[in-house]
Parts: sequence; structure tokens; C-alpha cells
Amino acid sequence: MGMLIIQARIPKTSAVLPPPALPSSSKTAEKNRHHHHHHHHHLAFSSNFLALSSSLGTAIKHCRSRNEVTSAAAAAAVGFKVFNPLSLPSNSGSREMRRWKERGHKKVVVASSTTNVAAPFGDSWVPDKASSSPSLSDVLWPSAGAFAAMAILGKLDQLLAPKGLSMTIAPLGAVSAVLFITPSSPAARKYNMFVAQIGCAAIGVLAFSVFGPGWLARSAALAASVAFMIYTRATHPPAASLPLLFIDGVKLQHLNFWFALFPGATGCIVLSLIQEMVNYLKENFKF
Repeated sequence: MGMLIIQARIPKTSAVLPPPALPSSSKTAEKNRHHHHHHHHHLAFSSNFLALSSSLGTAIKHCRSRNEVTSAAAAAAVGFKVFNPLSLPSNSGSREMRRWKERGHKKVVVASSTTNVAAPFGDSWVPDKASSSPSLSDVLWPSAGAFAAMAILGKLDQLLAPKGLSMTIAPLGAVSAVLFITPSSPAARKYNMFVAQIGCAAIGVLAFSVFGPGWLARSAALAASVAFMIYTRATHPPAASLPLLFIDGVKLQHLNFWFALFPGATGCIVLSLIQEMVNYLKENFKF
């Protein structure tokens, strides 16, 4: 019997054949190596997260101690930077991490707002620990400025007495404390002071004209004064007493809307001039 032999030619292709299957021992070693690599990145992520939490806590504590409103400055003071958890290698096989990258989530920025961070309850009952003890000149010059302010206003009262006017009103005492004790505070800014003084005084006159004397006029005037200072960004607490002073002060009601300029705003001009002298003395004559 003859045998028929058929020889077939296999065409050459550029396809790459898959690598041969690894033995079971090699598969186990590869799996262990992958698990160890994944565990290493998990530890790295955890350590970075702990470092982030520590830096954030230090930044908040720093802000509370200094009573500042700029979280970026406090964060920079402790070396707090933008944390990017996706900066870790992405070859760990995490499906969720790849999805985050595909969606464009590159960075996670952690920020803290210190504007509304409330201090512990006990801290408000003790002096500010961050401030140092004042020198004798820091005590003497503001006190001398307050004495000079009331003396000058009192002398102006003597000149204006025949006309039934007075410059010495209680709100100007509060203004003196703000200008001489905390000259760099927002309440001591000239814009805040004059806008609030003029606006709140006019509100008091308007409330008295609409509601007459009584609790309703006082309540409406004070609420409107607070809203006015917030809207105009002219925070000056002493000005909030001007509407109450006009509504309850019979001797001032004849001024009508002139009360918006006198004696509050006019007295603030005198106090501002004295403040400049006090600041000069504090800077140049220290002891």
C-alpha cells in the first residue's frame, strides 16, 4: 500500500505569539511581588495622609494663636503645601485611581478658613498669650492722647454752649479708645470711621422721624445701622450708638439731619488729628 505524504506551507505572519505560561511557582512569586508592591504604595499613601493631617492641625493651631484671618499665611508658616494623592505611581492596578485620572482630578487642595474658626471657650477669658507686655511708652502716650482729646472737646463745648451745642458725647469716648489703643484695627480705618459715623447718625434721624421715640425706633435704627456697616464694609462699632443717642437725646433732636455731621463726624476729625500725634510719639519716643 502506498502512503500519500502532504506537505503544507505555513505562511509567515507578523503576529506576536503570547509568552508561554509560567509555571505555578513563577505565578506565585509574581503574585507575591505584585501584592508587596501594592502594599508598599498603600503605606506611602497612608504616611502622606498622616503628614497632611498633622500639617493641617498645626496650621489651624497657628491661626488660632495669632488671631489671623489668612489661612494661606499660616499654612505657609508651617510648610503646608498642596497635597496630591495621585502623584503616587499608578501601576498598582487600582481601577478607581485610573478613573480619577481619566476624569481630570489631578490635585486635592486642602484649605482651612480661619475667619469663622471659634477659639476654645476658656481662651476668651484670659489675655491674649501671643501679645507681649506693653512698654511704659505704649501705655503713657495713648492715655495722654485720650486726656488731650476730651480736654479739647470740653473746651469746644464751652465755646458752643451759648448755641446749645455740645461736642462731648459718649460715642466719641469709644472712638478715642479705638484710635489710641488699636490704631491698626479695621475699626480705626478712616473710611470705616467716617462712613459709619455719618451713615448711622442719618439712620437714627430717619428712624426717629418715622417711628418717633420708643423701642421700635431704637430697634429699627440699630438693625439698619448694622446692615449699613456690613453692606458698605465700614465696620466701626462706636457708630452704632449714634442712632440711640439721637432717639433718646432731646437736646440733640433739634439738629435734625445736621446730626449726621455734628457732633459725631466733626468730633472724629479732632480725634484723628490727635491720633496722628500719638502715633508719632509712640514711634519716636519709646521708654
